[in-house]
Amino acid sequence: MAEAQELHQFRPDDAKWFRQVLGQYPTGVCVVTAQQAGGKPTGMAVGSFTSVSLNPPLVAFLPDKSSSSWPRIEESGKFCVNILAAEQEPVCRRFAAKTEDKFKGLEYRLSANGSPIIEQCVAWIDCDIDCVHEAGDHYIVIGRVKELKIESAGLPLLFFQGGYGRFSPLSMVAPDPLGTIAGPLRSIDRARADMERLCERINARCVATVRVDDELIIAASAGRPRTGVIPTLVGQRLPFMPPTGSIFAAWSSEPVVTQWLRDTGHPERLDECRAALAIIRERGYSLGMISDAQRAFTSALNQRAQDPANNQDVRTLVHDLTYDPLEFTPDVHKDVRQISVPVFASSGQVEYVLTLYDFPAPESGVGVTPYIDELQHIADCLSEGAKLTR
Repeated sequence: MAEAQELHQFRPDDAKWFRQVLGQYPTGVCVVTAQQAGGKPTGMAVGSFTSVSLNPPLVAFLPDKSSSSWPRIEESGKFCVNILAAEQEPVCRRFAAKTEDKFKGLEYRLSANGSPIIEQCVAWIDCDIDCVHEAGDHYIVIGRVKELKIESAGLPLLFFQGGYGRFSPLSMVAPDPLGTIAGPLRSIDRARADMERLCERINARCVATVRVDDELIIAASAGRPRTGVIPTLVGQRLPFMPPTGSIFAAWSSEPVVTQWLRDTGHPERLDECRAALAIIRERGYSLGMISDAQRAFTSALNQRAQDPANNQDVRTLVHDLTYDPLEFTPDVHKDVRQISVPVFASSGQVEYVLTLYDFPAPESGVGVTPYIDELQHIADCLSEGAKLTR
């Protein structure tokens, strides 16, 4: 009897159980729109959108047979899939509800094919209806893609276990056609658990950064902000120029150091920048200090993270950042806002850098030394056979 009851619990014809199991798989959230013959827009929220074929370019979505919106879309013979941004949950709820005029007060424009494109969506795919198949209590609608575009390149809205949320990348997912950071990324994956444990233990955040030519790329992130919601910095590209990137330059060849120094915005500080490299090599870590310039720089990065189309040049802000004071006094401890340590490859070169930030104010008389020690211990364990000279 017990076995029969257990088997019944897992039966696919139990609708509640079916939904619960399938709810373990997150889906993207889209609004499929069309324009009716009289010019009135129509649309519906779907969580079943998928790509089907590259050649020819086909996509699909699966409307419920009981949907009142689908017949109007079918009648138009075409549709546009609007991939919603993480901030567009109200738009999703609007189109999921049985509302007479779902477009009232909503900003949109028409595609070349005549279907509504919702403003601020992540991307849109404009289609003609290619064919429709019956599938149980749903239809499978195949669309032939006519045009498509990335609109805002923001984070998409997700549906998971009955609720809405957003995806927070923890590792680099941006295009890397030349494979320049593939190796470091594999190494960074080994560091992730240590990064997460450290951040959880001290209530801080940590990023892993790689250098590619004249850029620094934030490739992974751990920890959560102590207050508010701060967009992920993963994928941000920063200029490799003084004083940022000094942790990389400290163990670089002379030609690399010369190039790095050439980009300083304050030629009179060249000797100071070069002296900082010696300090970093001696200490084994780099310190970023609190300042008005640092606050402006952090604000600019957060704005770029919220709006990937924001191409604000942060180079001028970089020039005035303060790193690596000559003296590490108790007064200096309270002004440290980030700690960076190198992780070495077996070649002895810096493979990537771990940076700890957004940590609690250090205890009086102790300072940030415990934070530095813990981060260095992690980096030393991750470094592959390099002889570290502190």
